[in-house]
Amino acid sequence: MPVAPLDEIRAKVGSAIGVSDWIEVPQDRISAFADATDDHQFIHVDPVAAAAAGFGGTIAHGFLTLSLLSRMAADAMLIPDTTRMAVNYGLDRVRFLAPVKAGKRVRGHFTLESADEKAPGQLLLKHQVTVEIEGEDKPALTAQWLGLIFT
Repeated sequence: MPVAPLDEIRAKVGSAIGVSDWIEVPQDRISAFADATDDHQFIHVDPVAAAAAGFGGTIAHGFLTLSLLSRMAADAMLIPDTTRMAVNYGLDRVRFLAPVKAGKRVRGHFTLESADEKAPGQLLLKHQVTVEIEGEDKPALTAQWLGLIFT
């Protein structure tokens, strides 16, 4: 993750701070996620049935796309240069807006909404994240993501 002085990060509240690299979502990743979560619904693992259901082929689990935020953050999310540890604190709002078809690429757009001291040495960062699908008008998802930083 890119690092910056805390005052510089606080000055970016309300601003777009970064865009991740593209991440491919091939069928083998979707199938591995299905195995890891025991979610083998046909829209994720059966191309013929998924096409007949109107998707044109298999689609990624919404939770798979959401889980890629961690990888996206490594490219785009700023953390203080005094960080000892950063943990996922949760999500305030998630909306799955469009399916990610097998073989598509996605990337995250990050806007810093707030940077508040939760306790001494703890900074709560809230980001609005939109996950774009390459070549599609509608994003895969939007989320308010919370990260707790220990300095």
